[in-house]
Formats: sequence, structure tokens, C-alpha cells
Amino acid sequence: MQPAARISQQRARGRGRLVAKALGGRSRIAELYQEGAAKIRLPDTFSSEMEAVFINTAGGMTGGDRFGWEVSAGAGTFVTATTQACEKIYKAAEDTAEIRTRITVEQGARVHWLPQESILFDRSSLTRHLDVDLAADAEFLAVEAILLGRKAMGEAMETGLVRDRWRIRREGRLIHAEDLRLKGPVAELAGRAAVLHGNVAFATVLYTGPKSEAYLATVRSALGNSFGGASEWNGKLVVRLVAEDGFALRKTLIPVISVLRGGASVPKVWNL
Repeated sequence: MQPAARISQQRARGRGRLVAKALGGRSRIAELYQEGAAKIRLPDTFSSEMEAVFINTAGGMTGGDRFGWEVSAGAGTFVTATTQACEKIYKAAEDTAEIRTRITVEQGARVHWLPQESILFDRSSLTRHLDVDLAADAEFLAVEAILLGRKAMGEAMETGLVRDRWRIRREGRLIHAEDLRLKGPVAELAGRAAVLHGNVAFATVLYTGPKSEAYLATVRSALGNSFGGASEWNGKLVVRLVAEDGFALRKTLIPVISVLRGGASVPKVWNL
């Protein structure tokens, strides 16, 4: 008797690419591409800035799902990219959910990469890659935040996998690299004092540009008494934040982002 053929599970796929050019004193679309479950929407703005909202129409991710986002800011443009909502990473029967983001910022351009949090459910698996190429005088701001379950809903990520890899280069030279990896008994690992001290919400914010040193004191003031810190060196400012839940994280994260945006608020799709 022949063994039953293995049924391949349906998986979500999506790719989105946005290229901006300077035209008439504003940032305009040079190229817009979207495929599969990846969609990009561009709300009206009243400045030279282009705001892009990235959408996963699959409504979440699980093991084997693959998404790729690309942003390319032409010379003199300003692009702020965010997501429509928090990305939910559900239980994975096998494989890992993967998100790859590639950003290019040309001469005199600015990109603010501000996705909303990724929420990881129990036994979920997420692998993320962020690769950025900057021109000599380009400005770049990024935030990546993770919630290990939703505390208000009584949910927790007990076991699973989360990997986060950043590689940021200026004129081809590596200026920032980091790798996060929590695997297996995630709740136990997060409970350790040297990891998250029992907290379930955390974020990294990075700014690199001409104002990094000037922003440092104001960012530290915005952090207040939160569980976090900020450092600046070699034209790069890095903020680490840890909080008991997503609401507490946002209460600190939003003011910090606003400082690094020169006083501008977070994108409208964010809320507190």
C-alpha cells in the first residue's frame, strides 16, 4: 500500500517595491510594484514627504509565509514607510515566517522606516532581515518592535523562534550590524534579568544622520523613567526599550520617534 501523498499547505506570498523621485519640490512615485498579498497605499500629504502604508492582505503570517518590501528614495526625497496594523505571527506547524526589507537612500534623501509592532503568538516562528544602503549624507530612521503575545488578552509566547538581523551600510561601509535570536523556551529566556527581565514588549530605534548628537539629550528626556536607554557615537543614535506590554511600550516609543522626526508625529495609522 502506497503511503498517502503529503498535502502541501497554502502559504502567503507578497512583494512590494516603492521608488521615489523628486519632482516639483515634492517626493513623487517613480515606480510602484505590488504582488500577491503585499499592497502599498500612499495617503495624501501636505508637505514634500511621501507616506507609504504597507499592507499584508493575508491578515497575518505563519510558518512558510514570505514577504519582501523594498523602498528606494531618490536624491532629495523624503519617504516615511509604515504598516497598516501590527503584524500578527501565528503558530507555525513547520518552517518560519520571513520578512525581508531592503532600503536604499540616495544623496540628500531621507527614509523613516516605522512599521508597527510584530505580535508573536505561542509556537510562532519569525525571521526578519533589514538591509539598508545609504549615501554619504542620507538620513535614516528605523524602528522594529516586538510583542511576545498580548498581555491584555492573556496571551503569551511560551515557545517558538524570533530572529532579527540588521545590516546598515553608508557608501558601502558597514556602520551597524545586529542579530537577535530567541529560540525554544522564549518565555523562560525573556524572564532572565539580562534579557527582558520578565517583560514581553521591546523595541530598537536607530537614527543615523547629521542630527544624531543633537537629538541625544532630548531622546533621553523623552525616555523618562522607562526601562530603556540611548547612546550616540559616530553619527549614529541607538535606543533600546523594554516594557511590560504593548501599551506601555508605545507610550514611550511614540515620543522618542517624534523627537527623531524633528517634532513630527508618527504616521496617522499609529494610535495609542
